[in-house]
Amino acid sequence: MTPNLLNITPELTASVATKTAAAKVLLADIAHNWAPATFANSLGAEDMVITDLILKGKLAINIFSLDTGRLPPETYDLMAEVEKHYKHKLTVFFPRADDVELYVRNQGINAFYESITLRKSCCAIRKVEPLKRALAGKRAWITGMRAEQAATRGNLALREYDEGNGLEKFNPLAEWSEKEVWTYIKQHNVPYNALHNKFYPSIGCAPCTRAISLGEDVRSGRWWWEDPESKECGLHVKG
Repeated sequence: MTPNLLNITPELTASVATKTAAAKVLLADIAHNWAPATFANSLGAEDMVITDLILKGKLAINIFSLDTGRLPPETYDLMAEVEKHYKHKLTVFFPRADDVELYVRNQGINAFYESITLRKSCCAIRKVEPLKRALAGKRAWITGMRAEQAATRGNLALREYDEGNGLEKFNPLAEWSEKEVWTYIKQHNVPYNALHNKFYPSIGCAPCTRAISLGEDVRSGRWWWEDPESKECGLHVKG
């Protein structure tokens, strides 16, 4: 679905109000009991909901984004809009230049299309390594993941221990539906990526993201040449 096709019903309004209240309680608890905590804002629709809750609630939770160097122009536009809208400076982490140069020199500029191994290697350089730097010294991190987003996220919990990074991980929107996310955005005038209006439900790096057709799975526009069971970049793999 696109935001413009959303029909906000009384039932949606009620469910969003209930889940928003629960998310506020969880985020306040994280800020109080899990400091220093940080939120990984990938600038997708879900992440903009959490950004709105954190900043409007004036919660002591750091917010960071990963700039892979290959994001769509619309994502950079949203970064600028977020800073202007909330009067809040984003913390941005970049991949290490030497690692990117070596990968491109040895594998090619678009090698990620050639195999899952090469794609995940690119993600490891552009996302996973910068994430580890962003999480260094933190007790907990927060994501905008939802259980219904992908086959790899079906058992997503509100709270889990991230063994790979050695800290607690919270997913405040785990039980939210796509319609509930967009209802919150519309009701609270939250900025969002313009690509969502062009049938991009899930937005990552430009070469690995495409628009989807009506009725397709929301993650089918990410790494569309791969099997759904493998479609994670490494940021959210357990173990």
